Amino acid sequence: MKDRTTKARRIVRDRTRTHRAAARIRRRGVASMATHAVAAGLPIREARTVASSLRRNAAKAACDGMPGVSYAGKAKARACTRYSRAEVARAAALYKPRKPRYAEARNALVGAHRNHAIGLAA
Repeated sequence: MKDRTTKARRIVRDRTRTHRAAARIRRRGVASMATHAVAAGLPIREARTVASSLRRNAAKAACDGMPGVSYAGKAKARACTRYSRAEVARAAALYKPRKPRYAEARNALVGAHRNHAIGLAA
């Protein structure tokens, strides 16, 4: 019983995190690369890894983003760059991941922009 309960709670927690990230992007229109990766379904640790690669590719794709300040919990405020869905899709198009899970996230990031542009995604 405990194993099933723990697994179920983890699934709900993961879905909640993904849904909140996606809702935040819908509301504000821009978010950090890590938030876009979380919205694509990655856990936070893997999202940070993908985000660093996407930032490198964003520079190649000439995506400037929008400067902002991140206030995360009780941590010190720090500078960040927030990107729109279109900018993330351009950076993700150049991203060539090796891990299958990262490839799924890449496809979700490129597809999210396409679906949003034609009105399929909320």
